[in-house]
Amino acid sequence: MNEHIDEAQKNILDEADLNRVSEFFRLMGDNTRLNILIALNHQEFCVSDLVKILNMSQSTISHQLKLLRTAKLVKTRREGRAIYYSLDDEHIENIVAMAIEHANEK
Repeated sequence: MNEHIDEAQKNILDEADLNRVSEFFRLMGDNTRLNILIALNHQEFCVSDLVKILNMSQSTISHQLKLLRTAKLVKTRREGRAIYYSLDDEHIENIVAMAIEHANEK
């Protein structure tokens, strides 16, 4: 039985890692940010596209994108004057897809 406890203790995160993971889930726990991530899970969009998709103000979308970008959940690509947003990497894509799949389980 102590082996199970020892193994579990090895997997416990230190304070810094725990804070990073907690912040990740805090950011994903907001409906607006989650909807942005869901939209970006399929393709990249500029702010004006996300405004239309989510029927929200440009300032709201921009603010949420800034938070997501700072947390490295989304990345940007510039094309002329337009800035396109996409999910930062495959990990984020998988987490969003798995969360949707889990929520849709019966």
